[in-house]
Amino acid sequence: MRRYLPLLLLSFFLVIITVIGTNLLADAGKENPDTKKHIVVYSTLPVEQVAVLAQEYEKASGIVVDVAPLSSADLVSRLIMEAAEPHADIVLADSETLKQVAKLKLLAAYSSETTEVVPERFCGKDNEWLGVWYDPIVFAANNDFLKKLPHPPQKWEDLVANNNQYRLVITDFLASSASVNILNTLTGVKGESEALAYLAKLHPKIVQYAKFLSTPPRMVGLGEADIAIAVQSETLRYIKDKFPITIIHPEDGTAYILTAAGVLKNSPEGATARLFVDWLVQNQAQEALYDNRFYMVPTNADTAVYKRLVGKEPIPLFEYEDKLTAVDKAKLLDKWVQTVRLSPR
Repeated sequence: MRRYLPLLLLSFFLVIITVIGTNLLADAGKENPDTKKHIVVYSTLPVEQVAVLAQEYEKASGIVVDVAPLSSADLVSRLIMEAAEPHADIVLADSETLKQVAKLKLLAAYSSETTEVVPERFCGKDNEWLGVWYDPIVFAANNDFLKKLPHPPQKWEDLVANNNQYRLVITDFLASSASVNILNTLTGVKGESEALAYLAKLHPKIVQYAKFLSTPPRMVGLGEADIAIAVQSETLRYIKDKFPITIIHPEDGTAYILTAAGVLKNSPEGATARLFVDWLVQNQAQEALYDNRFYMVPTNADTAVYKRLVGKEPIPLFEYEDKLTAVDKAKLLDKWVQTVRLSPR
């Protein structure tokens, strides 16, 4: 046995060297992640939503998207602190946040042949930010309930007509920026007094002010309410899961939440960041969101996802100029709470 020991040891070392060499050759064929180009995105969007985009873009381009999730207030504060030397390249957030950043003169104007397909209503006045998708407010109606009606509600006023007995559900304005946008938009369209008067008429018909955006369409799907005033994206999730719900777009217009992107001035990777913004409005990005059950409407009507979600007739959206400041909106919300939300039903 002893005379074979040197041969056994030699064989063992040869095997080890072969394994190590094979691994080194395999690793040599791979790109070192540290050598890849990176862009940094500050975002107020849900982490899982931005992660889908980051993963898809890295697969398509080889560029790593590093995402820093922040609240709107924290995002703005951080950008002010970093104004002289930005750590990020892009802001991807709701348009209200982008408007705040634009007022601080922290965004670089940008347009390209790709972004020119986006309508002006979804863009900053000086092209300092670009809307990439939006989520409209809809009437989500229970199918069995609709069968009992002579005709479905088509306008906002139909919900408060004296002759109907609708059981309505809506996400509490105190719980969600998407929901409180209904209050702000109706005020922009109707004026404060008329908007609050309308919501006061709506109040007795509301069976629940929900905490989450997903609750109103779920309640309608389960027959616990007749009609939900809800975001389209959450409603479509329940429809895809075979809940008996029909979406009605108010023909006199509706509110919507717009998601937008802006490139920061003096960003470390400005040119690369602009390519990412171009990609966001194209079909590959929108398909990635759709395939992962994020059913927002692209601002680019040429995408397949837009045609799938909207069809030939555009969704009626309210046309108005938002003149309310953040302070105005806070006061308006307080007034709604005192005069509508807390009143008896």
